[in-house]
Amino acid sequence: MPSHVLLIEDDARIREIVERGLGSRGFVVTSAEDGPGGLDLARKLEVDVVLLDLMLPGLSGLEVLEEIRLAKPRLPVVALTALDDTRSKVAGLDAGADDYLTKPFSLEELAARVRARVRSRETDAGALKAGALTVDPVAHRAVLGGKEVPLSARELALLAAFVRHNGQVLSRSQLLDMVWDLDFDPGSNVVEVYVAALRRKIGAEWIDTVRGLGYRFSAPVEPAPAAVEADS
Repeated sequence: MPSHVLLIEDDARIREIVERGLGSRGFVVTSAEDGPGGLDLARKLEVDVVLLDLMLPGLSGLEVLEEIRLAKPRLPVVALTALDDTRSKVAGLDAGADDYLTKPFSLEELAARVRARVRSRETDAGALKAGALTVDPVAHRAVLGGKEVPLSARELALLAAFVRHNGQVLSRSQLLDMVWDLDFDPGSNVVEVYVAALRRKIGAEWIDTVRGLGYRFSAPVEPAPAAVEADS
């Protein structure tokens, strides 16, 4: 079955080029020309990826993204941004976008990004475990000691990355690449903010700061049960 892409873009020329280009590469494309219309389609349709322009009439791209994350937290979203608009890129990724693409872009790169998001959604299966913690990326659930931990999409992605690399030291740049798909440092403290959020929700003892290197995730060592002395 071909992958279904929802394109939310107010520029008619870009919509036509993307529809034709992705269509010729085997994708089914549904389009919307403004924020409210795009959000309505995102809620109603079963699509595999959303291509979301961040500058939209009616509702901004960030507002649409926030609503999509509430309704469908696992739906991959690729933000479309202006070439020199670094602030919008960072804001979009912070708001929960899975990837971004700058305009103008090639259809080959766009198709590759869409395929990567589809593959990620299909292969990111199976529960991940570390001690008393279970993370299920597909079900978008984290359970600690039998209780569900409320996490945003980005928090869950960061936690899943940590669990996959349990015991390893991950640098800030590695986390930016794995969780935010950023191959550059945006100059913000986004990693520190999300690590702090995870520490508040699962406990600070799970994530150690390794000075000058990054962070190490590991399950806390549970104390051994006290020995029971035999009656004399």
